[in-house]
Parts: sequence; C-alpha cells; structure tokens
Amino acid sequence: MNLSLHHLVRAPKVKLDKNPLLLLLHGYGSNEEDLFSFAAELPDHYYVISARAPYSLQYGSYAWYAINFDADENKFSDHDQARTSRDIISTFIDELITNYPIDPNNVTLIGFSQGSILSYAVALSCPEKIQRVVAMSGYLNLDIVTENYKNNNFSNLKIFVSHGTVDQVIPVEWARKAKPILEHLGIKCVYKEYPIGHGVSPQNFYDFKNWLLEK
Repeated sequence: MNLSLHHLVRAPKVKLDKNPLLLLLHGYGSNEEDLFSFAAELPDHYYVISARAPYSLQYGSYAWYAINFDADENKFSDHDQARTSRDIISTFIDELITNYPIDPNNVTLIGFSQGSILSYAVALSCPEKIQRVVAMSGYLNLDIVTENYKNNNFSNLKIFVSHGTVDQVIPVEWARKAKPILEHLGIKCVYKEYPIGHGVSPQNFYDFKNWLLEK
C-alpha cells in the first residue's frame, strides 16, 4: 500500500461496517512511534493511525515543517513547508478512507506540538473532512490555513485544546489565543491547562479520551 505518508496502524478491536479514525500527528523532531505508544489505551472501536511527517531531520527524527533561526536566534517557521504538509495530510486522509473501512464522517485528528499546529490548519481548511481535533501543546497559526477558510462550514467541528502552564517550548499564552478565535468561527471548543511543561500528563490523556467518548 503506497500512501502519501509512512504510518502505523492499530486496527479496531470492535469491527463495524465503517470504523471511526483517530489520526495521530507527532511533534517536531519526533516520529510516528511517539504518539502511537498510547494507541492501546484509546477506544477499541477506532482505527488508530499514526503518521510520520514528510521532512527528515536525522536519526529517525521528522518534521512537518522546518524551524529556522535568524542571526539574533529568533526562530521562525517555514510556512510554505507547513502549507505543503497541510495538503499532504488532507490527501492522506482521503487515501486512508479509500484503503481502510473508515467512516469518512467520523475522523479525529490528535496532534502534539507541531502536529497540533497542523491539525488546526487541516481542520480549518477542510472542515468537511474532520469532525474533531485534539490539539495538545500547540497553537493556532492562521498563516498556514487556506485563504478563504472563514467561508467554510464549521458546524460539525469540535476541538479539544490542552496546554501545560509551564511549557518552555510553546508559551501557554500562545495556546490561550485559540479558544476565542475558534468560538468566533462558531466552533465548539473545550480548553484545558495542566501544571506541566511541554508534554502530555496522564490527566490530559484521560480528559481528551473522555471527551472523545462523550462525543
């Protein structure tokens, strides 16, 4: 099976005619094994698929887009690469639906850090493909969303946002900006903070898992 992104699959333990999908998108410098480590803990009726980002760094590390530094050590993101990754993920979802018995009306993105930033971008650009987003330790970057995204229909989109209050990689202030923007677009949004750094605490995991089961 030659799909756009290398990926790992946990097939659903409870088989339906069409099963819902949880698509996991890792952070910068990580790989598809990272988030897949908690696949066994996710609900049994989902396909759990973890994708590897397209840009290779080194030694099994990958990125959805480059992060560069200028002469003053200010870091900036390669938005062109980010937009390319946004479109690759969108195409990859179509490929998964074609190749696996996945319910196209029940697709959830679970992103961490850079994967979270891409999850927002895909969902706001293609809300007809995405029903739910779990955006952990990331931020909403409207520069990498499609130009006319405000014209999209977001009525079926729900987003769970979480962040560590002492995150040293992405400041919590950046994460807090998402909820008012999303709600202004009419998107149902839950926002939670945890007393941790740049990571996923057990409480964070259980909260988003329960949120998935509620929906």
